[in-house]
Amino acid sequence: MALDGAIIWICAAMSYHLFVANWWHNAIPTRYTLLVLVAMLLILTGGSDRYRSWRFNEFATMLRVVTTTWVGSLLAIIVVLFLTKSGSEFSRAWFLAWSSGTLLLMYLLRIFGFLLLRSLRTMGYNYKSLLIVGGDSASQPAQKALAEAGWSGLKLLAKVPVDGIEAWLAAQQSDPANQRASVAQRPQLDEVWLCLPLSDESGIRTALHALRHSTANIRLVPDFFSLKLINHGITEVVGVPMLDLSASPVTGSMRLFKGIEDYVLGSVILLLISPLLLAIALAIKFTSKGPVLFKQYRDGWNGQHILIYKFRTMMVHEEPDFQVTQATQNDSRITPLGAFLRRTSLDELPQFINVLQGRMSIVGPRPHAIAHNEYYKELLGGYVLRHKVKPGITGWAQVNGFRGETDTLDKMAKRVEYDLHYIEHLSIGLDLKIVFMTIFKGFVHKNAY
Repeated sequence: MALDGAIIWICAAMSYHLFVANWWHNAIPTRYTLLVLVAMLLILTGGSDRYRSWRFNEFATMLRVVTTTWVGSLLAIIVVLFLTKSGSEFSRAWFLAWSSGTLLLMYLLRIFGFLLLRSLRTMGYNYKSLLIVGGDSASQPAQKALAEAGWSGLKLLAKVPVDGIEAWLAAQQSDPANQRASVAQRPQLDEVWLCLPLSDESGIRTALHALRHSTANIRLVPDFFSLKLINHGITEVVGVPMLDLSASPVTGSMRLFKGIEDYVLGSVILLLISPLLLAIALAIKFTSKGPVLFKQYRDGWNGQHILIYKFRTMMVHEEPDFQVTQATQNDSRITPLGAFLRRTSLDELPQFINVLQGRMSIVGPRPHAIAHNEYYKELLGGYVLRHKVKPGITGWAQVNGFRGETDTLDKMAKRVEYDLHYIEHLSIGLDLKIVFMTIFKGFVHKNAY
């Protein structure tokens, strides 16, 4: 925190010297000083995520957190300057140099700290010892994650079953090597992970009793990996902390940013493609009888029915009640123009109107026909969790090749797997990545017919 504060102030002073005036002869004006102090206050006191132990934070996570915090602080300052009409009192060159230079130095500080800690841990310093309690199946994901996180400085001492903790602790105390070592040199147990099912109340009590004299951090690692859970964090409701087993990640700031993304990008894209939409609409009207748009109710966010639009690609026909027949290869119902539109995904462009209506998102799980949802929800566990977010025009499953006809259960299972992965890792960065991937490989696919 001290180094971040120093970086903010030093970058502000140097930028003023370079772009405004020589501050060795002219003191920095009070208004600049106040602005810098406000920025320092916002980033240093805005929350604890930025300054928690590096041992439990991935490097990319640290950089992402400091980026969002610093950019958020600057945006708050810009809004205040705009509302007070005082932005003209500050040099734009100074502001850009200060803000970008500060972020760059914060990056370099964390890179240096990360490399220093990794070097120390390579030499055997700065480690914390860890004991894993639980069976092989329950503890395997935790062990795998630990093996891939060498940067954490966590050293696994042993993995023991619940009923073996007492014996293991006794063996550590009776170990001749430990008895001969001085108090300062004796190995200390820093972390204990209980990899036990939430239903194993007896096992948890046994473990806590065995560790009653230990000062180690004891953490419960529920077997989330064997369950299809969404956004399994901790939420406080009316003062009661609760473990989320299945909750929508689109809340709070994420809902705001996701909405901004949809309305801003949706408006820009719809404006750019409007000539193309008109051309396709005229082509459909002149090449086959029927309406230009195909409208169908599908399940949206939280399972609510929404009406979505697509360009009509088939001859007008009637389906039996409550039945929706998927398009297949060489389907006789598809018009020649419709086949081209489906292969290139141009038939889905009217859904940008659905985005501006608030029914869909640019990125999210593709909406399936209601009849398909009713069918697959009984066959695939976690299928309805796809509706924890708004359906999208493009999605993680589509850019990874899982689109088109799902003529086997395995194909649908893979699509659902990728959809749930997207929901669990939802972020604006992932959305932009999917949009970028869609531009290059998300429009044309061999399975789209």
